[in-house]
Amino acid sequence: MDESFGKEYKLCSKKVMTSIFEDGKQEKVYPFLLRYLAVDLKTNTRFQIVIAVPKRKFKRAVDRNRIKRLIREAVRKKKHIIEQSMTAEEPQLALFLIYTSNEEETYQRIINKIEALFLRLVESKA
Repeated sequence: MDESFGKEYKLCSKKVMTSIFEDGKQEKVYPFLLRYLAVDLKTNTRFQIVIAVPKRKFKRAVDRNRIKRLIREAVRKKKHIIEQSMTAEEPQLALFLIYTSNEEETYQRIINKIEALFLRLVESKA
């Protein structure tokens, strides 16, 4: 099982990000809000993701960056849930993951919630 999580998984297209919020659907598992949209991306990966931690809730950049790093690691570990559920014919997913809690969660709690969120995403998409 490939657990790499390189640059090809990073969603950079402003157009796609805008369309996620205009036309996309959402799933919630506290402390995460996941907005997603099935689109054709220009990569070979099954999905691309943006991870956002609001400046309003975490004023210091070091805190935001630490949370994003923990979330990226959890996504890297659990991305197989999405990739195994999707076939090559299905459109790819553009994901926008927003951290909504007011305090930093533990890594173990983050990884459990990411897993629950991805399982819910797979069920709702099916």
